[in-house]
Amino acid sequence: MDSIENKRIEYQTHLVEILQSLSQEFKLQKELADLVIADTKNGHFQLLRIGWIEDDRILQILVHFDLKEDGKIWIQENATELAVDEELLKKGVPASDIVLAMHPPVYRPFTAFAEA
Repeated sequence: MDSIENKRIEYQTHLVEILQSLSQEFKLQKELADLVIADTKNGHFQLLRIGWIEDDRILQILVHFDLKEDGKIWIQENATELAVDEELLKKGVPASDIVLAMHPPVYRPFTAFAEA
């Protein structure tokens, strides 16, 4: 197994751990379910909130990561208070492997993270 594949396997584990931790932390209302979606084949990882509050249907992406072929983690969405980028750094993921994809490309060079 090459080093990129090893890195991808390690990062997949970190992403699922973060999402599972968040899903346990957010048990707010019994009418809503927080679902961890891990598509390891295609590199998509999400925490979804789904359910009903009275007559209102709730379907929200709370967190969305993409794990690209080059081993970089793209943070596509973070609608939580947790700084998921900081959580990744704590797990040993270097800033050079994290892309803040929710920011426009023109602003990414001004962050401490990878541009793409």
